[in-house]
Amino acid sequence: MNVRESGTQAVAVEQDVVLARQTVRKLALQCRMRLVDQTKLITAASELARNTVIYGGGGHMDWDVLEDGLRTGLRLLFRDEGPGIADMKRAMTDGWTSGNGLGLGLTGSRRLVDEFAIDSAPGMGTRVTITKWT
Repeated sequence: MNVRESGTQAVAVEQDVVLARQTVRKLALQCRMRLVDQTKLITAASELARNTVIYGGGGHMDWDVLEDGLRTGLRLLFRDEGPGIADMKRAMTDGWTSGNGLGLGLTGSRRLVDEFAIDSAPGMGTRVTITKWT
């Protein structure tokens, strides 16, 4: 697997969520993703960027355009230095929320992408990596 292009951008305030969504849309178009796949990836990215701002106190979105044989993919990493997730099993349960949301951010995002990984612990921040392939 080769990384064709990469970058990073801050996700610190609510306006950055909009900018992250716009970046993901642009990159998904570059990767020639079908509209339905673009929509899934943008939705997942929006949820994770919002979580980064609200629960993580802000952080960054790193992105890589990937090539793997005939496939092209877009990998996104959302990272923060926030309080972390104390109970991962509970956090990955549909309907559970630590705030005022619907409790579909992490689990919903996981269902919308091809690859999903999360690394978090109390006091260590959170890192969520998602990938969508064409």
